[in-house]
Amino acid sequence: MTAEWIWRNGEFVRWEDATVHVSAHALHYGSSVFEGIRAYDTPKGAAVFRLREHTERLMHGTRVMRIEHDNDPESLDTAIVETVRRNGHASCYIRPIIFRGAGALGLEGRGRTKTETVIFTMEWGRYLGAEAIEQGVDVQISSFRRMAPDTHMALVKAGGNYVNSQFVSMEAHDNGFEEGIALDVNGYVSEGAGENIFVIMDGVVYTPGAWSSILMGITRDSALTLLAEHGVEVRFQPVAREMLYMADEIFFTGTAAEVTPVKSVDRIPIGCGGRGPITEAVQREFFSITAGEAPDRHNWLTYVNA
Repeated sequence: MTAEWIWRNGEFVRWEDATVHVSAHALHYGSSVFEGIRAYDTPKGAAVFRLREHTERLMHGTRVMRIEHDNDPESLDTAIVETVRRNGHASCYIRPIIFRGAGALGLEGRGRTKTETVIFTMEWGRYLGAEAIEQGVDVQISSFRRMAPDTHMALVKAGGNYVNSQFVSMEAHDNGFEEGIALDVNGYVSEGAGENIFVIMDGVVYTPGAWSSILMGITRDSALTLLAEHGVEVRFQPVAREMLYMADEIFFTGTAAEVTPVKSVDRIPIGCGGRGPITEAVQREFFSITAGEAPDRHNWLTYVNA
């Protein structure tokens, strides 16, 4: 379900009026940087999850992409909160995006196009399905690799990077899976099409690092914090493909996916074929905090009506 109001370049416009010209540079060349953020329904009203971390990552992305703009994290935080408030959401998905708009065509867009900043919200449930949180998802290893470090900037949440993710996801859906997992240029596990990955063997959690062309996810960081609180050992290292088949548990993290268990990889059941105890513990803590049921001990929530 879409919202009524969209924040665009400092003012609110109605959803149907927030149009983009067909000559927009981002439409042709993928020159956009965006974030995916969730606001959760709590007893104190809507609360945006890790707002400042998201807007700071957005700023890092524009710097890498050389997109000129006048935004800063503080002003974007204010605009995001006001957009959620104005649309009356109890919970929602939030998409801020900064992109090169209309102007001259050609790969070099700096100084030749107008930069646009847009924030829109929408109601969006579980990305991989409502039942996936408990039952898990079936995934496949994709035939598409993640980009090499000297091709794309994998740490940037740039629109152009997601062409690769689309191939991974479409291939998985065409083959009857909910999601795909991409390997990196060296053949080690990188991440899902839109999720970071955690692999659990004998009580130890393994997860790829930045060298495997992953996005340094904010929900990933949250899961790492919760694992540390539970005293679970985490090893950052290259993850071999066969470790997925041997794992006791696997789970995805992401703003859209939240914390989602993987029940099979390439039709090989993982562990018990469902959600394992470490995954469940991370889920329980994550959803308790985001629902406002547990203390927000890490200051992750920004309340819209504070």
